[in-house]
Amino acid sequence: MAQQVSTTQQTTLSITGMHCASCANTLTKKLSNTKGVEAATVNFATANASITHHTTITAQELMTVVQKTGYSAAIPTANEQDHNQTAKKYYSKKFLISILFSLPALLIGMLFMKEGIFFVGKEIAYAQFLLLILATPVQFYVGWDFYKGTWTALKNKTASMDSLIAIGTSAAYAYSVYTVFFKPELGQYFEVSTVLITLVLLGKYLEANAKERTHNAISTLMNAAPTHALVLRKGKEIRIPVDDVKEGDSIKVKPGQNIPVDGIVVSGNSAIDESMITGESMPVEKTKGSKVTAGTINKEGSFIFKATAIGKNTTLAKIAALIEDAQARKAPIQRFADIVSAWFVPVVIVIAIITFFTWILLGKNVEFALLTSVAVLVIACPCALGLATPTAIMVSTGKGAHHGILIKGGDILETTHQVTHVLFDKTGTLTQGKPEVHSIVPIEGTEHEATQLMASLEQHSEHPLATAIMDYARKNKIHALTTTGFKAIPGKGVKARINTKEYTLGIPEITATPDKSTQYLMHKLEQQGNTVMLLSQGKKLIAMVAVADSIKPTTHDAIEQLKHLGLSVHMITGDNERTARAIAHQAGIEHVHARVLPDKKAAIVKLLQKKGITAMIGDGINDAPALAQADIGIAMGSGTDVALETGDIVLMKNDLRDISKAIMLSKITISKIKQNMFWALFYNILGIPIAAGVLYPVTGTLLSPIVAGGAMALSSVSVVMNSLMLKYKKL
Repeated sequence: MAQQVSTTQQTTLSITGMHCASCANTLTKKLSNTKGVEAATVNFATANASITHHTTITAQELMTVVQKTGYSAAIPTANEQDHNQTAKKYYSKKFLISILFSLPALLIGMLFMKEGIFFVGKEIAYAQFLLLILATPVQFYVGWDFYKGTWTALKNKTASMDSLIAIGTSAAYAYSVYTVFFKPELGQYFEVSTVLITLVLLGKYLEANAKERTHNAISTLMNAAPTHALVLRKGKEIRIPVDDVKEGDSIKVKPGQNIPVDGIVVSGNSAIDESMITGESMPVEKTKGSKVTAGTINKEGSFIFKATAIGKNTTLAKIAALIEDAQARKAPIQRFADIVSAWFVPVVIVIAIITFFTWILLGKNVEFALLTSVAVLVIACPCALGLATPTAIMVSTGKGAHHGILIKGGDILETTHQVTHVLFDKTGTLTQGKPEVHSIVPIEGTEHEATQLMASLEQHSEHPLATAIMDYARKNKIHALTTTGFKAIPGKGVKARINTKEYTLGIPEITATPDKSTQYLMHKLEQQGNTVMLLSQGKKLIAMVAVADSIKPTTHDAIEQLKHLGLSVHMITGDNERTARAIAHQAGIEHVHARVLPDKKAAIVKLLQKKGITAMIGDGINDAPALAQADIGIAMGSGTDVALETGDIVLMKNDLRDISKAIMLSKITISKIKQNMFWALFYNILGIPIAAGVLYPVTGTLLSPIVAGGAMALSSVSVVMNSLMLKYKKL
């Protein structure tokens, strides 16, 4: 049956014009309900929309949907200025204009009018008209975005933070205009509306400033790549822009320079600082044939390398894209905040209306009722709730990347700390991944003859054990013979004909049956941690080979850390039971799954999943099905391209101790999100009744709209700052 070609694609759009979580929710609904769109997520913190859609709808059509909803959209480009930096400049400009008008208005209202809190005893002539002049540009120029946002929300049959600010400040402004022209004795509240708008803008500026700091992981990565490269063409060194480099170009790198693109060293040697990619501080030696990665720093010698990946195909660009995608993917816990935000604003508007008429019915004047209802509208903005999850995810994924731990999304972060079972692949994960021949034991003939036959059989195989045998033969200057009819038997061994005879090399299941003395020797070698294979011709045993793959220096410590966290640790391997147990014992692992063929690994993962949340750790090459089946797939970064594709988490340093760090990062991130949500909700639950005046009959306490506006702005900033504290948590 022919494989069906996927007709869906992923598009990311940069969104401008969103002011709160409600805006993001509105846009998410509109995009999700668009014909041809399978799924859409709009992230308020990153100002990005991630859309999975059929190829029948274009990116331009998606941007049109965004624009009709009342926002602006664009395809992000590599050199596009960061959204949060742009937002910071925008709000900085608006705030400065606003404060130029609102500060004089506040001083006049407080100091130079009889009803002012700190009246100095001398009134300014026509003070109310002066306040009208000062308040009007703030209300309708500086605050125009709030009116635009309110209109957009109305068109989409919803309400947003802008609705609260626009309704609250407009009520105060309209009431003040009425008193100035018709009843001056009632007093005015121009300074309330101007200061509220100014405080909201200050909060927006501080929020954008803090969000920019949370978003620096990507920009730091991309800034690591140089803009030019020294390319060798026609025997000359030519300095060209990196965008003009082509695959196959020879590039020269001098000491202290950053490597412009991915490639393979063809001459020279050096030590390279790869901390930008792996988080590992020690420089890595590079010689002919070594891989080099864009953005890493050449420390010592000069060398020439051949470009193998450029532009978006470099490891650096892929990691940056991975982090960006991770920051856009919502954690399941975010759905709670989305639901609350969607209902919160309409409910608050109803509460504000009820507050107004309740105080009127209780005998208070319009002035009192207006103040309390405006305070309710202003203090209830759900910005803090909308920022609670995405800001923590942004900081956490950036922190993980700094430590060489790439986490592919908020959903992964939320699940990782719930893991109860950890399953390790053996070869290349727990072990060095480079087995070496420990000994070749001839049963018939000489060791030289046995080695030659084994090398001949394995010369067409890419299995790590085959590589070990070939390396051993080359080291002893033994040449392979020509074979015919080569056949690999997955997980068991190989067969081939040499001259007219058929030979088999592998486990006893496919070779001649070993006698008791051979079995005893096999068992002894296996108990020492060797994988033993038999060489036979027909029913005649010729020799056995013992191959050992030593565990990594950090493996035992990593396993102990996971046990300390209370996790059940398992090992899976194609090796026989004795060899598997020997390796597991060295690593400190008690649960062993031996003689598991590659295609059966996913089945073992399924069995463990019945007992709890399961993480599978593999090298990302032949473990892809098991990594995909696991709740959390953790890939070693050694095969970077494959690892980036297959793992939910990628360990760029190949250090198994980073698994416990990833779990700890998940725990502290979810803890931060819960803290953020608690304080955001606690603030609103406590603030709304106080703003409505519930304490007034008992204590005479009434919350000023100005104080409510300041508290609202500070709540959003406090949530972002709390998320930023993640940066300083030790893993």
